Amino acid sequence: MKIVLDRPRCEGHGLCEEAAPQLMHLDEHGELVLDREELAESDTSPAQAAVRVCPVAALRIA
Repeated sequence: MKIVLDRPRCEGHGLCEEAAPQLMHLDEHGELVLDREELAESDTSPAQAAVRVCPVAALRIA
């Protein structure tokens, strides 16, 4: 499985970073950086939490 970021849609709210800091962070410009895109099927809970809290639906799991 993979977490996918729709970069043009992302507004850098940071809620996803709070939900899944082990997978992503905001850089010094407020841009979201995915530290891990590939996910083991047993390790999707943080990614699912990040997808749920994104107010602009810029993240999805594929």
